[in-house]
Amino acid sequence: MSKITVPDLYAALKQHFGFDAFKENQLEIIRALLDGHNVFVLMPTGGGKSMCYQLPALLMEGTAIVVSPLIALMKNQVDTLRGTSENDGIAHYLNSMLTKTEVEQVKSDIQEGKTKLLYVSPESLTKEDYARFLRTVKISFYAIDEAHCISEWGHDFRPEYRKIYDIIAEKLVPAPIMALTATATEKVRQDIKKCLNIQDAKEFKSSFNRPNLYYEIRTKTKNIDKDLINFIRQNRGKSGIIYCLSRKTVEELAEVLKANDIKAEPYHAGLEPQVRNETQDKFIMQDIDIIVATIAFGMGIDKPDVRFVIHYDIPKSLEGYYQETGRAGRDGGEGKCIAFYSPEDLKRLEKFMEGKPVAEQEIGRLLLKETAAYAETSICRRKMLLNYFGETYTKDNCGNCDNCLMPKKETEAKEDLAKVLRIILATNEDFREDFIKNVIFGKITEEVTLHNLQDLEEFGCGEDQSESYWNAVIRQALIAKYIKKDIDDYGILKVTESGKKFLNKPTSFLIVEDRDYKDAESVEPIQTGAESSVAPDLYDMLQDLRKKKSKELKVPPYVIFQDPSLQAMATFFPQTIEELQNIAGVGPGKAKRYGKEFCELIKRYCEDNEIDRPEDIRIRTVPKKSKLKVNIIQAIDRKVSLEDIAESNYIDFDELLNELESIVYSGTKINIDYFLEENLDDDQIEEVYDYFRQSETDRIAIAQKNLPEYEPEELRLVRIKFISEMAN
Repeated sequence: MSKITVPDLYAALKQHFGFDAFKENQLEIIRALLDGHNVFVLMPTGGGKSMCYQLPALLMEGTAIVVSPLIALMKNQVDTLRGTSENDGIAHYLNSMLTKTEVEQVKSDIQEGKTKLLYVSPESLTKEDYARFLRTVKISFYAIDEAHCISEWGHDFRPEYRKIYDIIAEKLVPAPIMALTATATEKVRQDIKKCLNIQDAKEFKSSFNRPNLYYEIRTKTKNIDKDLINFIRQNRGKSGIIYCLSRKTVEELAEVLKANDIKAEPYHAGLEPQVRNETQDKFIMQDIDIIVATIAFGMGIDKPDVRFVIHYDIPKSLEGYYQETGRAGRDGGEGKCIAFYSPEDLKRLEKFMEGKPVAEQEIGRLLLKETAAYAETSICRRKMLLNYFGETYTKDNCGNCDNCLMPKKETEAKEDLAKVLRIILATNEDFREDFIKNVIFGKITEEVTLHNLQDLEEFGCGEDQSESYWNAVIRQALIAKYIKKDIDDYGILKVTESGKKFLNKPTSFLIVEDRDYKDAESVEPIQTGAESSVAPDLYDMLQDLRKKKSKELKVPPYVIFQDPSLQAMATFFPQTIEELQNIAGVGPGKAKRYGKEFCELIKRYCEDNEIDRPEDIRIRTVPKKSKLKVNIIQAIDRKVSLEDIAESNYIDFDELLNELESIVYSGTKINIDYFLEENLDDDQIEEVYDYFRQSETDRIAIAQKNLPEYEPEELRLVRIKFISEMAN
């Protein structure tokens, strides 16, 4: 038992950190470590994890080894500790940034007994010279921070973390182990304890609920940059983090923000360490407002007043999402957490997994399904999030998420829940959600016939309802604890005791249907262009000008500008060619070719009507060198088959057509005649081409009504040829 008393701990807390009281579980965690126990700490971001190892390290004999995944985290915590002590050597880190002289200084301070905490990366632990040195040191304990990195089921798995225990056992001296993480499901918790050989650990789990955080999911549209800039302008002067999945997106978005007079900087692992450190310091010191980052940023950053965290791309897991959103409002103040979601993002994330080991791909897909379920749900997001981490949120309405502020109508699903439960039991509780839905919809698959499930009475019982409806039934049954997911074979559905009781005596089961994002982009507006623009009379004038130009040039009006582009012009009033390029559907080619008269008309209209233009039009873009578009154009120049172009760029054919349409509609000319001539007869190409020449609209749905013998893909291909030749 430790000789350090509770009053001693309170006195040390006040002396070293200036606090009068411990946060939830901190005191109990520290006492367990001081008593020599292995400890497992599950505590959300902002809950005070670092205090759990920093304070005992200052009080115990020897040096605590803190294993940390990021240089940024190490630097921030070491700087903070040094700032609270008169001893400059009280905390150090060992990583690749240090010179040989600096490494020797670290070793000297440790040997002299000055250093109480040494931060190392798992990679540093594997270095033989470091291990040889540490064997000569009195080690008080090992703290494994961000311990979820150990687990293949964790959101930021790092293979080096799985070697930590072997290194400690084989190369270093024994001491208690403390594992700490802000996000871990039961599956991940078990994996961490097993890998660190601390199954006997005292476990402490704090509540995941952060009442001050507001959660919202927004549909990701082509105007996402404009939406972001408007949001930041509405929150001017506040600190925020925007997370993107790729370094390329990080850099492009940061440039767009800076071009619009927003103090922002990019942050990702590909930047030089000095640049990353400077950016981090600027953010902490409020010299910049916005960090645009990959997940490489944020772990351990001591900035309590981050007011919003935005996910430009939907994260790969709910654990990653929770940890990243947890960096908002750590001071208990306002914290807005907004994520942009599109099912297309999930498809892209799945493609990123290709080439990885099969087991890793399967885990990744299951984690993506959990993320999709959260994004698409219409129930309280806080309830859904807490349930994922094994915590029950008893309120039906948290009052601080988009779904609770705009609740949807509830539907009675008692009979449908019973169907789901019966199917799970009839299949011996051996299958995951997708398979159960195949039975519900009556889909004859190889696995269904293998188990003779087509003979079940419930087979095909749900084909009269949509997939989003059955998703809601299953997901909300999980939250209501009627079913659960198996921990050992994650994702397999089991019926709980509550579920069995429900089957014996059904009670009301109200659900709200999930959001359906599949057609979010293709919904036809109810209003006409004039009615939905700011200046309907200007919209009419722009239409007249377009009609006049179409007669002069002998092309259909839509070839010049499409209706949504005119609508945007009558809303944002662009008056220069540069501003016109910010209008959706208007690229540099079209703006230069057709824009002059339209800009002059808009300028005269604004002067005549004394209109102050909205700030939106002053959102400036920066040139984006799209590698995909460049690859496509270059491949077409070499007359590569379009199927091969799609395959080599890891996109499906429909996505390729979308890219081709984007290229030609923005004003770039391409020649796909070689492909068309291989797939269509000359007279077929001519027939479709003539149709678009004479049609008042370029919509494929209407073209197919007039040319029913052609497939939509064939019509789109000829339309691409037509727009390329006539509009560009």
